[in-house]
Formats: sequence, structure tokens, C-alpha cells
Amino acid sequence: MSGWPKDIETLASALIADFTAARLTVATAESCTGGLIAGALTEIAGSSAVVDRGFVTYSNRAKVEMLGVDPSTLDAFGAVSRQTALAMVRGALANAQADLAVAVTGIAGPGGGSPDKPVGLVHLAAASRSGRIEHREMRYGDIGRDAVRLATVQTALEMLRDVAEAS
Repeated sequence: MSGWPKDIETLASALIADFTAARLTVATAESCTGGLIAGALTEIAGSSAVVDRGFVTYSNRAKVEMLGVDPSTLDAFGAVSRQTALAMVRGALANAQADLAVAVTGIAGPGGGSPDKPVGLVHLAAASRSGRIEHREMRYGDIGRDAVRLATVQTALEMLRDVAEAS
């Protein structure tokens, strides 16, 4: 895998191997990572047996149209929130044929943060069709756009592994 940090490469390779053996499929719903999670997975040979589809829902409109996120959720809590991440992961499962899904929404920077929602804040959710759902709020800090996005990919892959193991 070229261009990916070794920890992401190792985890993505292990997920593809393990999920292929278990016949598990994955969908991604990505905002701040813009498709990087799906990209890390599909960089691995054989990933077509695992990756069902990816939704890049950078705008609120895309979250509503592609994932079925309720506009009132976005109005009440904002795009970068626990509630939106959970709605995104549920929408990914509802609009895909996958066994597992992961969703991310956050503020990668360098701008766009506020005192309540600083740069580096990312909400992630992972879910399985069996009903297991997990949420994490990560505060990576203002470590740079690329670093926030790569840290989010790492956490998302870890969450997929955890949700699969618990299902």
C-alpha cells in the first residue's frame, strides 16, 4: 500500500483478510475524511469481497439525500455531533447491502472550528446489521488537516474491527 501510514495499512489489510474470511461486508459514510476510509480499504487487493459502497456526504444536503439524515437533527445538533454520526451510520446500513458500516463527521481544519466545536473534533459511529452500535467523540486537536483526517481513518478502522468482533 503506497502513501498510507504503516498502522493504517496494517489495520486495513487485517480487516480485509478477517472480513473476507467471515464473509462480512462494509459501507462507509464519510464527511471530513472525504472517502479516505473507503480508499484505505480498497487499496488492499481483494477488497471487492468486503467493500460494498462508500457515501461521501460532505454537505448537509448530501447527508439528507444519500443517508436519510433528518434535517431537524442537523438543525438541532449540527453536522458535527453524536446525533448526526449515529444517523449517518444508520443511513449507511439502510442504503447499502453491507453487514457493517462506519460514519464520520468532524472539523479537520485549519478553519471552521468554534469554542464548542474546535478544530480536530470528530464524531464517529460504527454499526452492525445485528444491532451493535458504537459512538466515539475524538478530540485530536489542531494537529493539521491531514493529521486529523488520517487519525480519523485509523479510529474508524478500529471501530469497524470492534463492532465486527462484538457482533
